[in-house]
Amino acid sequence: MRRTSFELVQRDKDSLLEELQLVSKYKDQIDLINFPDLFRLKFRPWDAAPIAKQFFKSAIPHIRAMDIDLTKELPMKSAFEENSLTEVLIIEGDPPQVAEHIVYPTQTTDVIRKFKDELPNVKIYCGLDQYRSGMRDELYRIERKLQAGCSGFFTQPFYDLRFAEMYFDMLDGMLPHDEIYWGISPILSSSMLSYWERKNRVVFTQGFSESFEWNVNLAKKTMDFAEKHDGSLYFMPISVDLKKYLEGIFGLR
Repeated sequence: MRRTSFELVQRDKDSLLEELQLVSKYKDQIDLINFPDLFRLKFRPWDAAPIAKQFFKSAIPHIRAMDIDLTKELPMKSAFEENSLTEVLIIEGDPPQVAEHIVYPTQTTDVIRKFKDELPNVKIYCGLDQYRSGMRDELYRIERKLQAGCSGFFTQPFYDLRFAEMYFDMLDGMLPHDEIYWGISPILSSSMLSYWERKNRVVFTQGFSESFEWNVNLAKKTMDFAEKHDGSLYFMPISVDLKKYLEGIFGLR
């Protein structure tokens, strides 16, 4: 079953409730909410997910592998059990910018197996970063994650659907099409463009535009791409007017 996931940042409970009320107007198009794990925020994704489940059937907290100490029980285990959280997205994570935040040399595959051991009923998704390295290296990571127990992947946003077609061809036959969540994220300023180029190593092709209209059009084309391939969708509305973006993609509510 194809699904559409929409990412929200859980800055605090009041703002989260406001955004959930807005997004829930589009429940006929949006199936679940994702919450990133940003170490600068005290409100953790597994604390936000139960709130989102008041509006949506499912919510997926992100877990950063480098935050997990394999010698100890999963710190979010009780939150998953007590709130009946049944899905998780495990990513590698970026190194923190402050020395006070402790990280561990933990691999994503280690955390997949730890979740399998401690929370066997939780369905595990993983990140797919098409910009991290070459396709051969990313394919190796994908295969290792699948072997460890990963059920599906959330990609980084695509800004050229010819590149997405290449990844579809590579993944075809490896897992069900609807377990691939094709990423969509608007870029509306030169600073955001620089971030994606510098931090995420995205190469933008000719024709890319930072205009709102161009980004909404790309989102709609990606939605058509996912429907064509029976895939799912992953919206990451970073630094955008949420109401305007939702209306641009799905229409007025």
